[in-house]
Amino acid sequence: MKEVSIDELKRRFQEKIDKDIKIEPKDWMPDDYRQTLIRQISQHAHSEIVGMLPEGNWITRAPNLRRKAVLLAKVQDEAGHGLYLYSAAETLGADREETIDDLHTGKAKYSSIFNYPTLTWADMGAIGWLVDGAAIMNQVPLCRCSYGPYARAMVRVCKEESFHQRQGFEIMTTLAKGTPEQKAMAQDALNRFWWPALMMFGPNDADSKHTEQSMRWKIKRHTNDELRQQFVDVTVPQAEMIGLTVPDKDMKFNEATGHYEHGPINWDEFWEVVKGNGPCNKDRIDVRRSAKEKGEWVREAANAYAEKRARRKSA
Repeated sequence: MKEVSIDELKRRFQEKIDKDIKIEPKDWMPDDYRQTLIRQISQHAHSEIVGMLPEGNWITRAPNLRRKAVLLAKVQDEAGHGLYLYSAAETLGADREETIDDLHTGKAKYSSIFNYPTLTWADMGAIGWLVDGAAIMNQVPLCRCSYGPYARAMVRVCKEESFHQRQGFEIMTTLAKGTPEQKAMAQDALNRFWWPALMMFGPNDADSKHTEQSMRWKIKRHTNDELRQQFVDVTVPQAEMIGLTVPDKDMKFNEATGHYEHGPINWDEFWEVVKGNGPCNKDRIDVRRSAKEKGEWVREAANAYAEKRARRKSA
């Protein structure tokens, strides 16, 4: 049987991509494609898990039982998203424990937005409305990602994120219609989370190292700037509708293009947070590292029980 060259395998692979045929775990794929997916999916998984922390901070302080139950459900959803995504990364040959250790050592990254503190209850609304809203913009196109397991995992993730976004917007709407103090609290949360939310889409296209290749492989379907523009166009009218003001003196609607134009983003701040110098970077990783260390006995007990059952079955 004639051996197929690497160039021919790459040609066939790209042909499948171009025809929108999903790539599955047992299919041949270039190493760069595999590594790009492992990097993106693991960072996505880390973001879901670390993203539980700013909200977990408010579970015991939610203003009423309904808010507490909804917030608990949301945090539980995010834990599930992390598990789906770690499993998707494993289908590419990634080791889950090594992936998590990379997070704890700082080798692996997660979304910069989760390195900002949640100071008031209104921040729960801002995170749901802005952060999860930005996540939906990013993630809905991933349902059509060329890699099958990732695309299928994102279908459920996006449905649940849509609920999270509506929950956050409802909190902000309630506060904006409340007392002057409540409205001021909502505006303050919007002021603090607006620019970090815009940074969630990643650097401008001209400065993005991965976008072009990811688009060619159909891992991504839209560029960072395209997704950011969609988010701005949707979110600014929502803020106006509930009586809040986006903290951007340069924001304006361009009648000719039909889009809002925003002011310059502070990319120096973004890169400082990515490098680990954000307000909460150290705290977030310390909590995750501590959780793994304190849960080691549970994993040891579970493994010992599994080994004992296996010995009984083989006896």
